[in-house]
Amino acid sequence: MTNPDLPLVLPDSYLTLHYRLASLDGENIISTFEESPATLQMGLGQLAPELEKALLGLPEGSHTTRELLPEQAFGPRNPELIQRVSEATLRENSAFGEQYVVGDLVEFAAPSGGRFAGILKAKDEHGYIFDFNHPLAGQTLLFETRIIGIL
Repeated sequence: MTNPDLPLVLPDSYLTLHYRLASLDGENIISTFEESPATLQMGLGQLAPELEKALLGLPEGSHTTRELLPEQAFGPRNPELIQRVSEATLRENSAFGEQYVVGDLVEFAAPSGGRFAGILKAKDEHGYIFDFNHPLAGQTLLFETRIIGIL
């Protein structure tokens, strides 16, 4: 039973909290529980939208752990985001002489002026294969939170 006098997380709340994102086997991806708590303003994109959504309605002082399906976290893997990149394009986005190995995360300039990143998966005679999915896409994750304060 929740105390009706406790503030609840709202779409524009300012929070102090501990949070942990972990794989299903409990391996931490990120955790503030052994460090200083995080502070964030809801609605500003400081957490992924689905993670913010999981916080909505939680009362101050609550400590919860939720299992987030891929659709509730970083989305399903999209095979269309595995793309071939030419050597010329890779050179345009690299420092002179930069060498890459499979597993490297490489940033690219977007036509709109922003940046996006992909993980180098393979190299062959036709160029490079990059995976532009979020590294956590397709994974079910644990999202643990302890709400310390809500303004």
